[in-house]
Amino acid sequence: MNAIRSLAVSSRPLSWVNTAFPFAAAYLLVTREVDFVFVIGTIYFLIPYNLAMYGINDVFDYESDLRNPRKGGVEGALLDPGVHRLTLWAAVALNVPFLVLLVVVGHPLSWLVLAVSVFAVIAYSAPGLRFKEKPFLDSVTSSTHFVSPAVYGLVLGAGLFAPSVFTPGMWALLAAFFLWGMASHAFGAVQDIVADREGGIASIATVIGGRATVRLSFVAYLLAAVLLLLTSFPGPLAALLMLPYAASVLPYWSITDAEAEAANRGWRRFLLLNFVTGFLVTLLLIWYWVLTTGCPPTSPAPAEAALVFCRS
Repeated sequence: MNAIRSLAVSSRPLSWVNTAFPFAAAYLLVTREVDFVFVIGTIYFLIPYNLAMYGINDVFDYESDLRNPRKGGVEGALLDPGVHRLTLWAAVALNVPFLVLLVVVGHPLSWLVLAVSVFAVIAYSAPGLRFKEKPFLDSVTSSTHFVSPAVYGLVLGAGLFAPSVFTPGMWALLAAFFLWGMASHAFGAVQDIVADREGGIASIATVIGGRATVRLSFVAYLLAAVLLLLTSFPGPLAALLMLPYAASVLPYWSITDAEAEAANRGWRRFLLLNFVTGFLVTLLLIWYWVLTTGCPPTSPAPAEAALVFCRS
């Protein structure tokens, strides 16, 4: 039971929805139905995907996590070395069956997106790659963890007509989501500057410093808001949801590296913001669904296989 509890904590249950929701929303908007593929994909990005992403990280970051006061709870497990091997095997055992199923029900383009998504999960923490220790690439890779499930949902649901899904409005939406992910990762790295430097781990925050990282995050959130203004209605309303994130990092505008751990308060506020934002985004998606129900598709594909864009 202790081992199972450790695996559960390592998978970060608080963050499960951050990867499952993008896939589920994207797939559902394309297909307009809840089917077997929807269920399998949502379950995969809910638990196995997160166990691989965070479990691998907890195993190979153990030494630096020992120096990090925020590890050992909802913000990250401090895995006992005795369960490291179990964690890696469990990640493989849970991921492989789902990946096989998703390959079977998919097509070449969906395989490519899925491969990129899984590679980003492994490359972020695994020895020999360790993208998390490559400044700027660390934020890009982290954002890929959350945006790629949405892209995968789009291409998997649209099938051979996937290219028609990527309208200018959709590109703007995905770019905004990607900037949000980069900004959030970068800000999250600020609170770990001291622990990461003591553990010999480089990150965007350890290289350019906490002050510059916070300001970069602030600008990225605002740019994400601007991009959302280019999406189909009611998408532009989502631009307002970026403003609380930008405001949340402002108190740390001039933070020094020595006091970087104080940014943890802002990070906890970020975790709360995610739930509020997720609720409001869901309402916007429902509104969009209602507005586009019954509209003609933008490609020769049947309605159930193409994303409907009446206002793009």
